[in-house]
Amino acid sequence: HVRLFDRIGKHVHLTRQGQLFYEHGLRIMKEISCIQTTLSDEKELTGHLSIGTIESISSSVFPSLIHCFHHTHPKISVNIILDSPEALLDGLCANTIDIVYLLDQKINDTRFIKLMEEPEEILFVPSSGFPLPPSLPLTLDELLSQPFILTEDNASYRFALTQYLASMGRSLKPFLEISNTDFIINCIKDGDGITLLPRYTIQKELDAGTLINVPVQDFHMRAWRQIFYHKNKWFTREMQAFTELAGKQFICSRP
Repeated sequence: HVRLFDRIGKHVHLTRQGQLFYEHGLRIMKEISCIQTTLSDEKELTGHLSIGTIESISSSVFPSLIHCFHHTHPKISVNIILDSPEALLDGLCANTIDIVYLLDQKINDTRFIKLMEEPEEILFVPSSGFPLPPSLPLTLDELLSQPFILTEDNASYRFALTQYLASMGRSLKPFLEISNTDFIINCIKDGDGITLLPRYTIQKELDAGTLINVPVQDFHMRAWRQIFYHKNKWFTREMQAFTELAGKQFICSRP
């Protein structure tokens, strides 16, 4: 008789034996997946793929990416999970997510294998008709005096801005906070204020001239698009196909 779990109050934890059993189980599943892949190398991809991502990527990057992926591999079923970066990485560890595609500061964690790491500009953007001070770039104080619509604090770039301003002894209080990127973009296009968003979310509006990039003195922010999977997970052909397509899409999306 071997005890695999300890129950303390409402929480369940793996014992040492449970952890060893879990690690052996992962290796066995990896070998089974490897055998299945080897036997089906010449066949059309027909598996399942669970992809974790954040809201801003799902609304702006994923529609065309998933459309192309489905067109290329119509027999792969896809499940998309939206959550915070921390929860998505926990999903990798729990083996409930195959791949995570997120935007964040560089994440270097020995539990994960990083398949892509590409820089992404984070921009201050109002509508083209928004009344700004006549001289650009703006000073930080001129910028902070403007009305703002921002994502919630759990967005990595919003958190980075908050930290930066705190280091300068300043803070920013938006008049509206919401996690929906499309809603923010529509409000900004209507002239309701300034926002801070990754370039990929508003590239179409920048190209059309409906939104503009406002430079700020001595300020430049960027984050990284990153794709991960767990080091103990077998890298399936389905995962490889998605990663290759995501990399090609990133290259093609560069301004």
